[in-house]
Amino acid sequence: MATQADEKESAESLLAEIQKKISDAFDIFDHESNKTVDVREVGTIIRSLGCCPSEGELHDLLADMEEEEPTGYIRFDKFLPIMTGILMERKYKPAPEDKLLKAFEVLDSERKGHLTTEDITKYITEEGEPFTPEELEEMLSAAVDPDKGVILYRDYASLMSVDET
Repeated sequence: MATQADEKESAESLLAEIQKKISDAFDIFDHESNKTVDVREVGTIIRSLGCCPSEGELHDLLADMEEEEPTGYIRFDKFLPIMTGILMERKYKPAPEDKLLKAFEVLDSERKGHLTTEDITKYITEEGEPFTPEELEEMLSAAVDPDKGVILYRDYASLMSVDET
């Protein structure tokens, strides 16, 4: 039977592990080694930690992390507590594979098992939160089957899903 001390030690261990993960991810983008990163890199850092906030949610997070007078940089001491809370609360988790698959199936009204690049381009540049041309190019480079020239979305949904560890 776990004691209260064991539970506290386990929670402290988890917290230390999460904060190390955050620190390691931040340090990769801290090019000046001065505990700051370019504000434009923060979305990449957050996503590298397994979180998938929308652009609106990311904007709100940045507003919480920025100085009162924005400098274009985010300080680690502002980033760490916010990201610790997000990871401890398991916020902004990516969609599971079955949910991704259902979304693709909705778009595949003819049940062909694939989508054309034209179809997917239309959906992700005209609906919801549109992709930038760079995001579209990056997505298509990973999604399009090189032999068939279409998106075999069952394979792609599997590639996009994140294993919970």
